Amino acid sequence: MLALMNELGALGADVLQKALGPDIAVGDVLSMVRAARPELGDLQCNAAMQLAKATKKPPRAIAELLVAGLHHPAIASARIDGPGFVNIVLSDAWVAAHAGKPTEMRQIGAGQRVVIDYSSPNVAKPMHIGHIRSTIIGEALKRVLRSVGYEVIADNHLGDWGTQFGKLIVAWRKWLDRAAYDASPVDELVRLYIKFTDDEKAERAALGVAATDEDDAPKIATPLIAAARAELVKLQQGDADNLALWREFIAVSQREFDRVYQRLDVHFDVTLGESFYNDQLAATVERLKAEGLAVESQGALVVLFEKDRDGAEMPPFLIQKGDGGFNYGTTDVAGMLYRMKTWQPTRILIVTDERQQLHFRQLFATARRLGITASLEHIWFGLMRLPEGTFSTRDGNVIGLEALLDEAERRADVVAAESNPELDAAKRKEVARVVGLGAVKYNDLSRDRQTLVTFTWDKALALTGNTAPYLQYAYARIRSILRKAEADGFVPGPLSDLSATERTLALHILGFDEAVETVAKSTRPHFLCDYLFALAQSYSTFYANSPVLKAEPAVRSSRLTLCATVAETLKRGLELLGIEVLEEM
Repeated sequence: MLALMNELGALGADVLQKALGPDIAVGDVLSMVRAARPELGDLQCNAAMQLAKATKKPPRAIAELLVAGLHHPAIASARIDGPGFVNIVLSDAWVAAHAGKPTEMRQIGAGQRVVIDYSSPNVAKPMHIGHIRSTIIGEALKRVLRSVGYEVIADNHLGDWGTQFGKLIVAWRKWLDRAAYDASPVDELVRLYIKFTDDEKAERAALGVAATDEDDAPKIATPLIAAARAELVKLQQGDADNLALWREFIAVSQREFDRVYQRLDVHFDVTLGESFYNDQLAATVERLKAEGLAVESQGALVVLFEKDRDGAEMPPFLIQKGDGGFNYGTTDVAGMLYRMKTWQPTRILIVTDERQQLHFRQLFATARRLGITASLEHIWFGLMRLPEGTFSTRDGNVIGLEALLDEAERRADVVAAESNPELDAAKRKEVARVVGLGAVKYNDLSRDRQTLVTFTWDKALALTGNTAPYLQYAYARIRSILRKAEADGFVPGPLSDLSATERTLALHILGFDEAVETVAKSTRPHFLCDYLFALAQSYSTFYANSPVLKAEPAVRSSRLTLCATVAETLKRGLELLGIEVLEEM
């Protein structure tokens, strides 16, 4: 549909340019959108109102010029409504000819490269329900952008460096349970981290000192914090034993991450953790200093920003601590420079939660001053909380991501057993896997990503309403109809003589490319979810009013094609969201 809308927009611009003369800047393409209401038509153009002031003509007079000259095989009729809206009805022949085959995606990203940074779990910690949003949103955006022609580099920026490793090395040497580690390495590392946190808190209470963090002065550090800092310094200086432990932590963590990613069908092109940029940090700081961006402030190096138009001032961006140490800001500037040098992207997307908005505003402003011209986009999303509040690994009140996926499959298995008891065990297990994982992913993707999500099992694993299982079942039901038709020797044929419900469904099919491009441009996957749900509902209305297998031959062939195209569109859309379909449920 988008190709036609663009074609009609270009034709309309040419019509008005010729009618209004060279002194009026009409533009190359008039804006064509879906009509606001079905009774108005299929497409709508409001260019007449936009040009009224420049031409000093009434909008309806301009609209009359457009209607008089807008001739195209796809147009059945065009009329003027209201102050000057031009509403267009497409011909049934055009709709039938194009809705009976898969929609071709415009390659709007051809020749452009995008880097997407998403998921980014921390080493030595299990992936929990909070990681689902970045992982699933990033994967969906990667797939959508590739479908419209972009070359995409998917980068998993692991949290594999920093103060937590000093703490973990101390805890490892003091309290490691080797048998527990051999049985479940990351769970034991989490236990050690929590024990360090609890014991350090007890030390603070005993010594009567305030809470400390990695940036506090050493003179107020508890013995455990002091020990952790010492081990961190040794690690940073290349101590062989500490490096060996650090590499061990990364290896066991990566194995667990890979298992989860395989289960979720999530794939990266590169995995470059924070440590990858260590040898680039000093040079990054020197470049910031040489270009006059990094200045000294209270012993540290920061980037300062000018006030914006409203007089607000962004806080200084710390890029080197007073003790000479580097931080996340340093690493992220180095990462930005590396990505530009290595891949020359036109867009860089970084998917994290809302708490990092200030950090990325500072980072992007710094990057601009370094001469980076790529589109820099922070794809932030609302936090996921438990009903009782926030969660953290440190407090030990997290729900593991694998536990979520296990429970999703268990609940889907129960539903599959109840709804289709004839399925054998192997098929039922596969249905449970696909439906359970689909429910979890779609539950996240179907919401505007910037909304806060309060996690409950029932919402996360809902199987009815605007959910993946509903769409998966719609696909499976259509495939069942097509198999029955094939068994009876019935074959799809050209769409013809569309009824009102058939035409409505056909127009829904033709909106697939609009939905996908909307996601590519807005970076909000829920628009595709909304489209797929509306398509499935439109199909349900069609099926309730239009017999397929019992229709007379010509009508049956046409409706079989309509069914097949809906199934293919549902499958393509769900695949872009990272969700599988089943031939039988």
